[in-house]
Amino acid sequence: MLKLLSKARNSWKSIIIIIIFLIIQAMTELSLPDYTSKIVNIGIQQNGIESCVPVVIRESALDDILLATEEDEYILSNYTLVSKRGLSQDEYNYYVKKYPAIENEDIYVLNKISKKDKEKLKNIIAKPLIMFYFIQTSPDQVELMKQYVLSLMPEENTKVLSNSTLIEIVRHMPDSKRKELIAAFEKLIDNSVGGMVDQAGVVAVKAEYQSIGMDLNKMQSDYIWKSGLEMLGVALLVMISGVIVMFFASGLACRLARDLREQIFKKVLSYSNKEFKDFSTATLITRSTNDIQQIQGMIQMLFRTIIFAPIMGIGGLIRVITKSNKSMIWIIGFAIACILVCVLILFIVAMPKFKKLQELIDRVNLVAREILTGLPVIRAFHKEKLEEERFDKANIDLTKVNIFVNRVMSFMMPLLTLLMNSIMVLIIWVAGHNIDSGSMQVGDMMAIMQYTMQIVMAFLMVSAVSVMLPRAMISARRINEILDKEVVVKDKEKTKKLDSSKKGLVEFKNVSFRYPDADIEILTDINFTAKPGQTTAIIGSTGSGKSTVVNLIPRFYDVTGGELCVDGVNVKDLAQKDLRNAIGFVPQKGVLFSGTIESNIKFSNQKMSDKKMYEAARIAQASEFIEEKPEKYKSPISQGGTNVSGGQKQRLSIARAIASDPEIYVFDDSFSALDYKTDAKLREDLKDVTKDKTVIIVAQRINTVLNADQIITLDEGKIVGIGTHGELMKTCDTYRQIALSQLTEEELSRNGEEVKTNDGK
Repeated sequence: MLKLLSKARNSWKSIIIIIIFLIIQAMTELSLPDYTSKIVNIGIQQNGIESCVPVVIRESALDDILLATEEDEYILSNYTLVSKRGLSQDEYNYYVKKYPAIENEDIYVLNKISKKDKEKLKNIIAKPLIMFYFIQTSPDQVELMKQYVLSLMPEENTKVLSNSTLIEIVRHMPDSKRKELIAAFEKLIDNSVGGMVDQAGVVAVKAEYQSIGMDLNKMQSDYIWKSGLEMLGVALLVMISGVIVMFFASGLACRLARDLREQIFKKVLSYSNKEFKDFSTATLITRSTNDIQQIQGMIQMLFRTIIFAPIMGIGGLIRVITKSNKSMIWIIGFAIACILVCVLILFIVAMPKFKKLQELIDRVNLVAREILTGLPVIRAFHKEKLEEERFDKANIDLTKVNIFVNRVMSFMMPLLTLLMNSIMVLIIWVAGHNIDSGSMQVGDMMAIMQYTMQIVMAFLMVSAVSVMLPRAMISARRINEILDKEVVVKDKEKTKKLDSSKKGLVEFKNVSFRYPDADIEILTDINFTAKPGQTTAIIGSTGSGKSTVVNLIPRFYDVTGGELCVDGVNVKDLAQKDLRNAIGFVPQKGVLFSGTIESNIKFSNQKMSDKKMYEAARIAQASEFIEEKPEKYKSPISQGGTNVSGGQKQRLSIARAIASDPEIYVFDDSFSALDYKTDAKLREDLKDVTKDKTVIIVAQRINTVLNADQIITLDEGKIVGIGTHGELMKTCDTYRQIALSQLTEEELSRNGEEVKTNDGK
């Protein structure tokens, strides 16, 4: 899989963009639960008051706070005194509207201070704020405290202060006694509010704001609107980042799939016949389509998972730890462990089936291709029912495995959904106890639930990829098998050029050949030379090696012994492109491509002149049936040439080779579908265009080779005779037997005389 991913290095710009926006998406998405927590805790429960440090406070209230601290100078340095006596009329109107209490009393306004200074200030004034709020709102408890405080003071002071408030009494206490009292109050606060000092301080600040006359409803509404709009903006950024990531990830995956298809196609084009035998056509098609589709889908998920899921998982875990007490952490660990166990079980169960699935897809493609290709034969032998059963078996086997895999996958989501909901219930149960004990707020619980959901979803994404990964890995392995396949027939690093002084010369020098992995040689000691201006015919019984000989010339296979030279150069030293450009090869089975008659004849060069095309069709005896068609040379050719007859297909294949104007013509039994008259006329017309060319003909019919300048007779992979028709009739028993099996001695004798006449002998 990593080997295929390395092929995406050309798309490094897209990868960088994906990583950047994945980080942006993850960080912004992780901030959303904080907004939920703030809206609930601050906006709803605290009326929009963010901190227990008051932004504005009455002078008398601040004096009370200073009474309970030793940081008077630090506190006052962070506040500015605002007095109505020192204000202009406009300033006065502004402050009265915002802080009505300024009409009766001077106020202190908090300066712009750093977060660090604000935190320090909070630690100083939080408990004094709570203490004086408690004094103001609990008269019964205050009276008891007043009596207790008076009992600590000298008797002469008790009578004087008996009608004073508790705060006034505290002011007149000796410093040592006052410090003891303040310490006792702080201890009482700790016992009362526990870890909720900030929240209790906010309640005190709220009471102070009410005393100043501030509009708390407007403050609450403004905070909720502000936080809500910020949250909406963050959510919009999450969406935009997600869209950008998917856009570039999809493009990257599609480009990688395109490149893989192109590489596979180019690799397959470089295969010799040996490599084609190692892979069936069906599996090559499956690997070029279905397997690459698996890789493409995986790539779209992979980048998102590799970057996004870890950030979400780790970031969410860190935020849960900071947002909650230690009692909540074990829940996350338990959830992650359960998910991993579920995924591991599914992975073990499904993994073996993915490999089987791809093999069965190959099988269905193979059977379908065989049936469609051989449909006329199937109908001729009335075997439709048998082939239906064969296809049904392959189809049912694939369906069974698909159903099993889909059931396993469908079982995963309900299981993980149940697990997620169970975790949510567990969080609510544990957090409920913490809220009841005062160690957590409701908004914090909601944030923890959202963070937990994000962590679980991150692991679910990893789980989804881990389920897709086995199938993608198998597909990657199958693709690599094609790309890594060592090609037997390949060009050398330094190739030679064709020798123009020996143009058209084909020489077999002690050539022998065996198929890969075969134990015996198919050809042995093949020695002959095909010269320009001459026709060399190869004949022999079925299986004697005729087609194998001519397949060696364009290097469809490489000789395993001896030397094969074209234009005086060993074919192994030539570039395959140069070699094949010099050869016009007409295979035993005519092959046409979908398009038109014109595109097939001009296959070697689409810019070829029409005049040259017409001439090639005329020589190949194809012009007659072409002209009869309504669209003539623009007539469509269906895939595989199924809309033309075998003879027409063969003639168009010959026309294609003639139009390319090569220096060597190779006809591998290419006249077998032609009638005798067309065969004779074609060979007659062919003489004019091949008078300076080398012509090599493989034939089964004796009539086709009678006029050849030399006839190579093969038997069991060996040359048993070389010569003209007349010479071989006298000297080669194998040739004579082949000839007599097709024609009578009288016909052979008459044909032999015609041959002599045509040769001028």
